[in-house]
Amino acid sequence: MPNPRNIVKFDGIQYQAQTFEIDSSIVFDRDQPNGSAQVGLAVKMVDHKTVGLTTDGSGVVGKILKVESDDKATIQTGGYIDFPGGDAATLTLGSKIVGDLGAASAQGYIRAVATATAAELGVARGQIIDASDPTKTMVRME
Repeated sequence: MPNPRNIVKFDGIQYQAQTFEIDSSIVFDRDQPNGSAQVGLAVKMVDHKTVGLTTDGSGVVGKILKVESDDKATIQTGGYIDFPGGDAATLTLGSKIVGDLGAASAQGYIRAVATATAAELGVARGQIIDASDPTKTMVRME
């Protein structure tokens, strides 16, 4: 049996979640686990109290955990969060993150901030802690 002290994990540390309204980029589907095919993707603010899937260079509020039939979603906004990296995304250890696009321009992904782009610096957040698995990039969100 492996020694549990030899395993470094960040799951659940400093966990924070809030409820937000969702826009049309997030779809409730009772047949999907936790109410939507978009569960696990990154979201941005689109209006007061409303989130939508991230786009290239957008700010990142958190990750979708659950979508309800009343167009509300539980979003993890703080603590250590694993996000999917975008299609060919740069995921530099220690970098802040912004939104990115996945394969076929799908929304809801992340990448490291482009430090030469002032607009991205204004919305960049968090810090990449572990990018060894780009489909589950661990980010510490304050």
